[in-house]
Amino acid sequence: MCRFASMTYSPSTCSSTQTFQDLDVWKKAHQFVLAVYPFTRQFPGTELQGLTGQLKRAAISIPASIAEGFSQQTVSEQARLLNLAQGALEECRYYLILANDLKYGNSQALSQQLEEVSRLLKAYRRHQSN
Repeated sequence: MCRFASMTYSPSTCSSTQTFQDLDVWKKAHQFVLAVYPFTRQFPGTELQGLTGQLKRAAISIPASIAEGFSQQTVSEQARLLNLAQGALEECRYYLILANDLKYGNSQALSQQLEEVSRLLKAYRRHQSN
């Protein structure tokens, strides 16, 4: 099965994808995680076990599930893990709305990053299911 690294499928892209780290969707998801950490530092200390932990956990789950799915041999197992990544992405979307509403920080830039990850993940899921 061919794995692609960007939204536009091409044979040359497939031949260059050897690890999950070659996937654009994984790279963007990893960048999102790296941006979540400094964002959550501005949350109140009382949120350490609450929203801070939940947002970090869900953010980390996105690229982790993509990475795990990359190594799976069956389409159904790949699909299950990519569905987990999508679910974690939607959790993050809500947590960013909540953080913004609670005035813990401006989550607009993170929301834009997450939207890009979402577009790439949807394209990757579509490609993997074909």
